[in-house]
Amino acid sequence: MKSTLLKLLPFLLISYSVNSTALTLSWVGCGITKKAFMAELASAYKIKTGTDITLEGGGATKGIRSVTDKTADIGGSCRYRIKGETPEATVRFSPVAWDALVVAVHKSNPIDSISLDQLRQVYLGKISNWKELGGEDRPLELLTRKGKISGVGLTIRQLVFGDDQMTFPDRYVYKSSGPLEQAIEQNPNAIGMSGISSARKRDFKIIKLDGKSPSFENIKSGEYLLYRPLYIITDRQNENTKELDKFIGFAHSKEGRSIIRRNGVVPYLEAVRLSMKQREQWQRARKLKPVKPEDAG
Repeated sequence: MKSTLLKLLPFLLISYSVNSTALTLSWVGCGITKKAFMAELASAYKIKTGTDITLEGGGATKGIRSVTDKTADIGGSCRYRIKGETPEATVRFSPVAWDALVVAVHKSNPIDSISLDQLRQVYLGKISNWKELGGEDRPLELLTRKGKISGVGLTIRQLVFGDDQMTFPDRYVYKSSGPLEQAIEQNPNAIGMSGISSARKRDFKIIKLDGKSPSFENIKSGEYLLYRPLYIITDRQNENTKELDKFIGFAHSKEGRSIIRRNGVVPYLEAVRLSMKQREQWQRARKLKPVKPEDAG
């Protein structure tokens, strides 16, 4: 915890002033991070400093890679760097908020809660009818993200299965969280997972996990099981590095944290201890009964 605070301290000591010449920075990243805080943070930062930040989605991996190949100044990611991926080792991951993975269903679905074990069975293809969860006798259609290294896809594998290489049924696959969320809104048989920061703005039902709702307080305390950091990605070699540091400092400032909190996401500095508790998440997932990839359908 202390090392994390020391790393963030330089950003907290930055002062702000309006730029004498207009500066435009580009941001590319996951839609969840964009909806969680980036749109409002960028708008507020422009008012405070005059610096404009353009926003483009595309997912966590695209955000990270856009910074590494210098096609963007800032990346937005809902996952940490992947070991062995050399380009990702060269950029800086600055945590600014705590998000949660939530289970979503159509608003007409009578189901209100699911256990972690039931969720595992759904993703393994073992549960395929809603009556197995106490619902109506109709097909259960699991919606998943494409690829294993998307922010949502990787976090599900890490926190629910303890296995980065898990494979899931691939009948309903989506390239990003936005289309997946839209599909849940429209499909009465659907179930899927996304980040609370974007999911809470959709017209579908977010159900409890092991009896806990993904409320602000439950995420902040760690009572809700599936939480993860949201990151701002930067390159120390970027010619605008001073301005990038100022923006990260703004995200951690009183005003920045207020914006993050207003969007239902927990500011990172207000729950730093979760970084330690998250290790318990990973350890718990790794201790679960191993599942062969072929058993996942």
